[in-house]
Amino acid sequence: MARYSLFLMLLISGQGLASQDPTAPLGWQQPEKQVSKPKKAVTHPVPKLQSIVCEQSQTCSAVLSGKVVTKGSTVQGYKVTEINDEFVFLQRANKQWKLGLFSMDVKY
Repeated sequence: MARYSLFLMLLISGQGLASQDPTAPLGWQQPEKQVSKPKKAVTHPVPKLQSIVCEQSQTCSAVLSGKVVTKGSTVQGYKVTEINDEFVFLQRANKQWKLGLFSMDVKY
């Protein structure tokens, strides 16, 4: 009976050790899995409107972030949908922006 109980003790204690790596250093524990950080949302800055130029035939162009653009152009991933003498309309990912210059009515 003593042999049987000794055998059971070795069998039970051996199962606990079998779950660990036998070649690992004593006291070593497997590191916990690292939780991945959520990715930051990528932001695309809206281009800066610097000027609007309209010819007499109502064909307008604008300077956005140092680049001359016309209707249909793309700047920094934003599509120019419309340009008039006061505003530039941009579109990106089903969202729309209306860019305007400062008011020309300066009071002294």
